[in-house]
Amino acid sequence: MSGLPNGGLNIAHEAVDRHAVGSHRHQVAIRCLDASATPRDFTYLDLWKLTNQFANVLQQLQVAGGDCVFTLLERVPELYITVLGTLKKGSVVCPLFSVYGPEPIRTRLISGNAKVLVTSKRLYENKIEPLRQSLPGLKYILIVDQDQQIPLSCDSFWQLLNRASDHFTISSTKPETPALLHFTSGTTGKPKGVMHVHNAVVAHCASARYALDLQPGDIFWCTADPGWVTGTSYGIIAPLVIGATLLVDEAEFDPMRWCQILQNYRVNVWYTAPTAIRMMMRLGNDLICHYDFSSLRFAASVGEPLNAELVLWGKEAFGTPFHDSWWQTETGAIMIANYARMEIKPGSMGKPLPGVESAVIQRLSESEIKVIDVPEQNGELALRRGWPSMFVGYLDDEERYHRCFINGWYLTGDIVRRDIDGYFWFIGRVDDAIKSAGHLIGPYEIERVLLAQDAVADAGVIGIPDPIINETVKAYVVLNAGYNASNELKCYLHAQTRKALGPAVAPREIEFCDKLPRTCSGKIMRKLLRARALGLPERDLPTLDLNL
Repeated sequence: MSGLPNGGLNIAHEAVDRHAVGSHRHQVAIRCLDASATPRDFTYLDLWKLTNQFANVLQQLQVAGGDCVFTLLERVPELYITVLGTLKKGSVVCPLFSVYGPEPIRTRLISGNAKVLVTSKRLYENKIEPLRQSLPGLKYILIVDQDQQIPLSCDSFWQLLNRASDHFTISSTKPETPALLHFTSGTTGKPKGVMHVHNAVVAHCASARYALDLQPGDIFWCTADPGWVTGTSYGIIAPLVIGATLLVDEAEFDPMRWCQILQNYRVNVWYTAPTAIRMMMRLGNDLICHYDFSSLRFAASVGEPLNAELVLWGKEAFGTPFHDSWWQTETGAIMIANYARMEIKPGSMGKPLPGVESAVIQRLSESEIKVIDVPEQNGELALRRGWPSMFVGYLDDEERYHRCFINGWYLTGDIVRRDIDGYFWFIGRVDDAIKSAGHLIGPYEIERVLLAQDAVADAGVIGIPDPIINETVKAYVVLNAGYNASNELKCYLHAQTRKALGPAVAPREIEFCDKLPRTCSGKIMRKLLRARALGLPERDLPTLDLNL
């Protein structure tokens, strides 16, 4: 990375401008595949001009530094132009999932004081137009469609862009200048607006090199939507900073299409989600073996714990094991991973990246913690504050932000254990821990055993109230093709979990279902499973569409 010519730091300069004037200028920066898998290429020089034009559009609209520009788009070229052009302008950008319903969209636009929204005509008419009167702060809506009539009170993205100059001088943004706004997926409670600054690019770049083995010139495919922090940090910023070619697929998940993309576009590094891997595994090796994955050097996973069977299946099916990685919206970048230059322990989170100081702690009070130095003890994962991509605040909730830190440590809310070799193992969320007959049970340790069974494609575990032992353990199980729900199979799964975990931890109840409710980032919505188990209303349904 180079920094701005006149001092300061800007994510878009590191991702685009310095390549556009160097040896990478004619290299493809982004290759966008439309629904028919037809590619549309943008070189670094193309991207430099287009993002300059969008920055000038924002200048003409009198969008200031600190003002927030939102996107509500599928993975189309205009999304990437908007994100990088906004960062050049020195304003804050917030990509939203296009699958959100009107109410989640309205909540986020109001919370972020949205001034500009870039969207499509279809999404505008279906989701924004009914809300328009309740969004007085939303001054401009830019429609990206080029072959349709623009709705009244909206502007044409491309008409504005084509009239703007393709030269722009980036203002001297500082490392601490606000840049990115992400809303957490909201598995529990109201989604939080998480703020990041331009300094995050330092961690994006370093972690992509260490944890993803990403190198200049690689063909890199991050399947995450930019509405999720992964889709921004590693689906836009990190590969461009490094000088790779970013592959973007507009279509939704289809396992056969994904195999064709990996083969036809000679993907070198692939970053995806465990749920997608499980769905591909259900295809069977007889189908997958017909594809050529010889270009694939490294495959990694994020979003939820990666069970050991998937790690090993990656080597069998794709020629490389899947490497798990752990981080959060709040950390902004990968903190712990099974990275390239270390031995994988299948099922583990891996080890902290260089420069990341981590610990397993026990909360003693609201202001006091105890670091657990002994290996193999369960506790909460904590990180020593100060890494470059550490979030700088929750939107309009300073008190909540300060509660995340005790004595210089950021408390993640994840329960883990560290083994004798320094590898971390995920147990569960503090909020999801099940308290049963004096035992503190992490849902994932049960899910891990269930997912190891041939019949099980997916599993989600919750605690439900019990008047005697406080909570009993219930598991929801999705079966693989070829297996039928039956009492015999249920008894078998009961027996396997009791054998592996003991009767105090194994689920008392197993229910078969067609699929699990998940957030757009792939996390199980346990509060909805609890509502289902207790016969309560299921809320927040618009956030459930799985967008890999």
